[in-house]
Amino acid sequence: MLNLNSAAKFSHLTSRCFVNAPFQMLRENIDEFIVNRIQPEIGLEGDVLYELGREDFSHIACRLQDAGLSCTIHSPFYEISPGAVDPYIRQVSRKKLRLAFDLIPVFKPKSIVCHLGFEENKHGYKEKEWFSYSLETWQELLEIAISNHTLLMLENTYEYGPEKHEKMLSALNSSSACFCLDVGHVLAFAGGNWQDWLPALLPRLGQLHLHDNNGEIDEHLAVCQGIFDFSGLFAYLKEKKIKPLLTLEPHQEEGLSLSLAALDKLL
Repeated sequence: MLNLNSAAKFSHLTSRCFVNAPFQMLRENIDEFIVNRIQPEIGLEGDVLYELGREDFSHIACRLQDAGLSCTIHSPFYEISPGAVDPYIRQVSRKKLRLAFDLIPVFKPKSIVCHLGFEENKHGYKEKEWFSYSLETWQELLEIAISNHTLLMLENTYEYGPEKHEKMLSALNSSSACFCLDVGHVLAFAGGNWQDWLPALLPRLGQLHLHDNNGEIDEHLAVCQGIFDFSGLFAYLKEKKIKPLLTLEPHQEEGLSLSLAALDKLL
């Protein structure tokens, strides 16, 4: 559990960024989020979309909106395969994603983040089929996002480079479909750095997921606690006058305060 109270002295930053918050954690700590003016990126992983009713989500959404706090949504991604060649797996994946997108009118998020979900060792053998089915999925969901004035962000996970995101976002061909660069995933899963993904996807960059690691596993350390080149990335974005949405994703108790302190220097 993140130490939320440590964010109080960084109010000038918490108004400009979001902090990862699984829904159940947000629900149990909603008072702390409001008191400390922390804007959540609401995670919808696990069984919450099946076990909770719309009123459960509406209650938390109203609390945030009454407090004047914005949010983003992180759609489910574990065992989700938006481009599955197997029609039954694809059907179940789309159904769960739709449940998340059905909450956009409730939370009114700035964006909804989804994982593109391409894995070379699984989908590389049937890449054309994967792309076709995946495109169908995102076209349907993008329409929901657009109708609710929300940006769809496609995040990198196990992809080795920007090509799959470039191709998908070009096919979607919408200013409401953007790229979310997860810097920790670039290090841990792609074995690279931001230069491998930008400037190729810079025109479509809409959001950053900020956490760190040492290049081996997805540790979700605080910003600047690993080896990612944050100073180079932020200098590049400043030079290009790009201001994407920012989400902090540390998982350690003091990770939020450490990330905010680092972000304060970077900005």
